[in-house]
Amino acid sequence: MADSLGDSLDRALEGAYTRPAPKSPGRQIRYLVKQLKGTKAVAELLGMSQRQVERYVSGKARHPRKALAARMEREVKKRWQPQIRAKARKKAASTDGLVVAARARFGFTAAGDTTDDARIRDLPPQALPPRYAERLFAAREAGATEQELQEIVAQGLAEMYFRARNTRADGLGVEFTDVEHIQIEL
Repeated sequence: MADSLGDSLDRALEGAYTRPAPKSPGRQIRYLVKQLKGTKAVAELLGMSQRQVERYVSGKARHPRKALAARMEREVKKRWQPQIRAKARKKAASTDGLVVAARARFGFTAAGDTTDDARIRDLPPQALPPRYAERLFAAREAGATEQELQEIVAQGLAEMYFRARNTRADGLGVEFTDVEHIQIEL
């Protein structure tokens, strides 16, 4: 199964947490009820009845189905420690940048229409400058598609890895598709 670049960004931000997110279904639901200010909003968010949300809050229901458990975990992590996540995003976008390691299909187009056919390559961890972190986070918050996020990463990898910080291979265009695995660290 292929990794999503957006999910990898989320996992990188989770590494900045100072406390673990709630793990049990009851605690997750109670946290969501507090954040969304009511059981009705949580029910709509998770696609379940308000009564079932109340059962989790009271402790009468304890074992959600896998799909519901995954939705609950995802929604809690999305809202957990927003100030810590914002600080980590700001630091990556202003001073630290990102480190990206990937296994994906890379192809090239150079000046004079020469090409190197795309093939699956393993790229070791590459440090991308803060401007790429800033663009990635801004695009993610604006609702960019996976392909748009991949284009930003492709530009960063082209500059830093394939063109060696723009010291060689001027004009080399990099195609980045079929992501099998991607790991992003702050």
